[in-house]
Amino acid sequence: RCVVCHSCYNAPCQLKLSSYEGLDRGASKKVVYKGPRLRAQDPTRLFMDAHSTAEWRTEGFHSVTESDAEGAYNNSLMLQLLDTKRLQPRNPGEYRSEANDLTCAKNQRELGKFVSRNPDRGMPFGFPELSREEFATLATWLQQKAPGPTPKQQAKLITPGPRAAAMITEWEAFFNGNDAKHAVTARYLYEHLFLAHLSFRGAEPGEFYELVRSTTAPGTPIAVIATLRPYDDPGASPFFYRFRRIHSTIVYKTHIVFELDDAGLARLKEQFIETQWLETPHRMGHDPEAKANPFVTYAQIPPSVRYQFLLDNSEYIIRTFIRGPVCKGQIALSVIHDHFWVMFLDPDADPIVQDPDFLASQAHNLRMPIEQGSSYTLFKAFSNKYRKRYSDFYRAKGKLYDETNPQGLGMDAIWRGERPQDAPALTVFRHFESATVHKGVLGNLPRTFWVIDYSQLERIYYGLVAGFDVFGDMSHQLNVRRYMDFLRIEGELNFLEFLPRQIRVSMLQSWYIGDDAIANVDHEAVRSRRETAVTFKTDDPKREFVERLVDDHFLASTGIEFDEINYARDGAVTPMPASFRSHEDVKNGFRALTAPGTGFIRHINKSEANVLFARLRDHDGADRFFSIVINRWHDNVNALFKESSRLDATRDTIDFFPGSVGAYPNYFLDFAAEDIPDVFDMLQNFDGSPAYVEKILKYGVNRADPEFWPMYDWFQERMDREDPLHAGLYDLNRYYPVARADAGGE
Repeated sequence: RCVVCHSCYNAPCQLKLSSYEGLDRGASKKVVYKGPRLRAQDPTRLFMDAHSTAEWRTEGFHSVTESDAEGAYNNSLMLQLLDTKRLQPRNPGEYRSEANDLTCAKNQRELGKFVSRNPDRGMPFGFPELSREEFATLATWLQQKAPGPTPKQQAKLITPGPRAAAMITEWEAFFNGNDAKHAVTARYLYEHLFLAHLSFRGAEPGEFYELVRSTTAPGTPIAVIATLRPYDDPGASPFFYRFRRIHSTIVYKTHIVFELDDAGLARLKEQFIETQWLETPHRMGHDPEAKANPFVTYAQIPPSVRYQFLLDNSEYIIRTFIRGPVCKGQIALSVIHDHFWVMFLDPDADPIVQDPDFLASQAHNLRMPIEQGSSYTLFKAFSNKYRKRYSDFYRAKGKLYDETNPQGLGMDAIWRGERPQDAPALTVFRHFESATVHKGVLGNLPRTFWVIDYSQLERIYYGLVAGFDVFGDMSHQLNVRRYMDFLRIEGELNFLEFLPRQIRVSMLQSWYIGDDAIANVDHEAVRSRRETAVTFKTDDPKREFVERLVDDHFLASTGIEFDEINYARDGAVTPMPASFRSHEDVKNGFRALTAPGTGFIRHINKSEANVLFARLRDHDGADRFFSIVINRWHDNVNALFKESSRLDATRDTIDFFPGSVGAYPNYFLDFAAEDIPDVFDMLQNFDGSPAYVEKILKYGVNRADPEFWPMYDWFQERMDREDPLHAGLYDLNRYYPVARADAGGE
């Protein structure tokens, strides 16, 4: 009930309640997400930047559990906020935990003023009160001075299970090999795995680990080295790579899983250790500029090895920057469309992979804004030097392609995957300030596609993940955002290389409506000198190309195929059935609702309405969980500000998927099979009239509904059961903010 809002950087008052250490640290008035910040802020990463209550107090955190009341009373901030909700449990209004001024009271005086002005702002914030049993449990515990785990209990929390411990011994030996080849390999892998929730396949279920650098050797307690970025100088010699067990409650928004097993270790040894390198293996220093440029730091490792590692783990790598742990990514996510598919250039077709000397010659042009760190002058935020470097690299890349692929790229230049677990095609959904990545091609044919090559994938990762600082100043964040514009367009241009030369400009311009820079683009630069090596038979080459990839090109065992509900091969719109007498009628009803601009998405077009979870109570008693994903149309995503001016609700679409999509549900729907015609009518024809508003109230679960928590628990339990490896608690910070006094029929 608490962790669903208090678990990440977007936790109100930085109060992270997913572990006892977070509760003990307490709350802070410092705001992590502060767009106009002119100076970088000191990082406040739990388990990293301080390790005791006293240290956190010097960083401005205050207790929420301490009480100075005598006897049987308790006046801790936590209990008072829980009691405030108990005294005034249901109030209409809007509750935006990430935007409202919550004061973050640090003492009784401040809290008293806040509660007197906002008696409806008790906890849980804007949701129904805790049950009597839940309240009594917390009140009793707080009265006992909020004790944490005993030493024995804490040891159990942080100690690996016996099977995991055996695997950790083997993996730590690999990461801490004494020779230069192992050391450089470990450094490269660490910089790509530092965000991962590592799971040892075959070990104790539910245990996850993180890879850290420590001053202490394997077999001894971990003393983590807390650098701001994974490529920063650890400042200790020697240091060791260690696997630290994660004992916080797992939340889905930050749960990016990477599985480890014997086969994976053998593959890494084959790729990195047994392969001959381009130079005699040697350790690299941490030069301030070079360390932020992987093409310099890891020039000795063949690009084919690095790229194959990224392709082997393409879903994880893309997920780190699409669904990374920053938890509130409006600035970063405004750079992408709401729905697109990602594919990859085959290593054998990537001339940059085949020509390591080219990367070496372009090292200067491959420098990225992250080399500036987290705080620099505002002027540099608008400097064009990185634009010029990028342009110089892109022109050099085009010349290389002209020399190596003068006939253009064919279908076989798209990576098809090598193993069943590979993800040669990915779907990205943006949900305003969050996004998700899924293996395969989900939804209908998107407007845009990315084809990613090695140099682009590495730059995306280092620019948006390894080098990004959520605590950085405005200059840092704007420079990273602008650079990502270039990388996105490069991926789109890579895709256009496979289409007929004469349609490339018009298609690019259709993705950037109202963007003068694209409208006046150098046509020859976009067309390139190369024609495609793909032969087309229809007048819809984009659709034809993608369908041929999915039907015949991707490795069959990877399971890449169109979903039967949302994808329309001929692009035709399915009419809404007159009745629903069969499962096929119901499917056709869903298909009809995927047409652009249905009534519901034209009228319910706020930023808090992007993902809906639906519970369908079927005739056979087997309730079904599906997600309704709304894809917002953007005329273009190439501008930094005024995103709302580039939206067009008449072109928005809906996709329907079994199970869970998204970490931040915006609304719950609950209806029976016999209600399907009425629900379909609501989604298709909603016009804002009282009759249709009543339907939303009937089938929707408002945040003030007394049955809200049981409904949340149902969705959570289904996810936990159906996908235990990737499951974590959903986040409710972005649940639809309006609480109605008449929710639940009152």
